[in-house]
Amino acid sequence: MNRAQQDDVGKLLVRWTVGGMMLFHGLHKVFHGVGKIPVWLAERGLPGWFAYGVYVGEVVAPLLICAGLRSRAAALVLAFNMLVAIWLVHGQDVLRRSVSGGWAIELQMFYLLGALAVALFGSGRYSLSRGRGRWD
Repeated sequence: MNRAQQDDVGKLLVRWTVGGMMLFHGLHKVFHGVGKIPVWLAERGLPGWFAYGVYVGEVVAPLLICAGLRSRAAALVLAFNMLVAIWLVHGQDVLRRSVSGGWAIELQMFYLLGALAVALFGSGRYSLSRGRGRWD
């Protein structure tokens, strides 16, 4: 396997990891609803119906990332979704450590930074788009 192929396999693994793992969160919301997100938004003066945007950020965007279609754009949507999640729910944890000694928001940062990485390097050849488009 040459260097270019290794890079494309790496991109595939990162896309499947970030997109695939986030998809579990989105599917939970599909089957169980958006929970308290409308309340948290209302507490910050935003309309509660904004909560349904979570389906775009946690279902549609991860599916596009995994498939490699418009991966860069979808990754930016996922990153924005994580910024909102940190702001709404985890803001008080940004400077805290967890009970096991890790960063209290390490999972949220994994998704945020992983999505930003996909936005920067794109989908690669092992994708439905073959990495050819501007947003792929």
